[in-house]
Amino acid sequence: MRFSHLFTSGKFIPHITASAHCDLPCGVYDPAQARIEAESVKAICEKYQANEDPEFRTRALMIKEQRSELVKHHLWVLWTDYFKPPHFEKYPNLHVLVNEATKLAGATGAKGSADPDVAEELLVKIDEIAKIFWETKQG
Repeated sequence: MRFSHLFTSGKFIPHITASAHCDLPCGVYDPAQARIEAESVKAICEKYQANEDPEFRTRALMIKEQRSELVKHHLWVLWTDYFKPPHFEKYPNLHVLVNEATKLAGATGAKGSADPDVAEELLVKIDEIAKIFWETKQG
């Protein structure tokens, strides 16, 4: 943040210039939010596979789909609100990585599947995004 003063009509008017690499002060964004939801998705897939009760399975699928939507939401928030052009320049695979992760959370991935292996693939992508995220926080 830089402070300066403008002199206009015999008055000093304070002028503040601020810049940040994200929309809010750092500390509000964290890929752990997406990871926690993805861990839930994987656990639900495992419980779904281990239980034959149709009512349980229906509830499990509903909850899994909600959690998958939350994964997508948290990834999109990082992509649209935290990551900025300098990040995408330094990490040219970041757009593709976020796209792949959100697809793995979506209807063609964990949201549309009860396979724990698909949920594990999602966790791997989230970890790759988290690695980049934490590298950007260092600089």
